[in-house]
Amino acid sequence: MHYNSLKVFDNSFLTKKIKLIAGVDEAGRGPIAGPVVAAAVIFEKNVYHPQINDSKKLTENMRENIYEWIIQNCISYAVSVINHDVIDEINILQATLKAMKTAVEKLEVKPHLILIDGNKSFSVNDKEIKTIVKGDSKSFSIAAASILAK
Repeated sequence: MHYNSLKVFDNSFLTKKIKLIAGVDEAGRGPIAGPVVAAAVIFEKNVYHPQINDSKKLTENMRENIYEWIIQNCISYAVSVINHDVIDEINILQATLKAMKTAVEKLEVKPHLILIDGNKSFSVNDKEIKTIVKGDSKSFSIAAASILAK
């Protein structure tokens, strides 16, 4: 199986202690008064789909087809929605972080490492977390999470 650089990037974090990696991303920070949606997804190290990429680079039709594949082929996934009332109360950045943290906490399988798109972080039960700037174009699991969040 030929992996692309996104899968190679994720697998570079695997060690004896890190076997499950969750990618986390959000969508919805653009529209005013809309909700923030975040997703987290975990794959086996050998699971790969050649079309998974930053959701902004995919057509809506491609995202819908890949969405189904992600759900059927991941170990675990979760989605969290924070509505505009909460966003107005705690601000967009805090709402985004809350959505991402909630998505990770909802995962039925717990990851050893969490890769977050961007440069802002949150903490979850002493899990190792790495922020990845432009992560949706570097990490397979973050790109998949970006597709689920859209």
